[in-house]
Amino acid sequence: MQRSVNAQVSAAPHFAASLLAVHAFMLAQDAASAPARLAQLKRDLREMKTLLAWSPAGGRPARFLRPNSAQASLRLAAVQQLAQCAGLSQLREYVIGPHVVLYAHSDAEVVLLSLKHYRQLTYITRQ
Repeated sequence: MQRSVNAQVSAAPHFAASLLAVHAFMLAQDAASAPARLAQLKRDLREMKTLLAWSPAGGRPARFLRPNSAQASLRLAAVQQLAQCAGLSQLREYVIGPHVVLYAHSDAEVVLLSLKHYRQLTYITRQ
């Protein structure tokens, strides 16, 4: 039995900037293996997009929605602005190995907002 795809999945324009930052991080870690790791990440992102089309709430609830410091509040405001620009208010995170994808969604739409390595403190919120 094949399940129908419900949600439209797209990437916000600044998602590409976060992907470039992850690639730079990979190059700094190990330039020799960076191309293969980036190719694998792109395959995993394509698979994630397919899964989110079937289940937009498939990721975990975003962990930073209850800030406990002024700095965390500023980071939350920047991320919420990304979601507002996408016209979606529900924020979730999808884990792909050592990477975390931030996305906003409704039942009919998913917008990929940013990507980071789990060791990074914040998501890239500007190009």
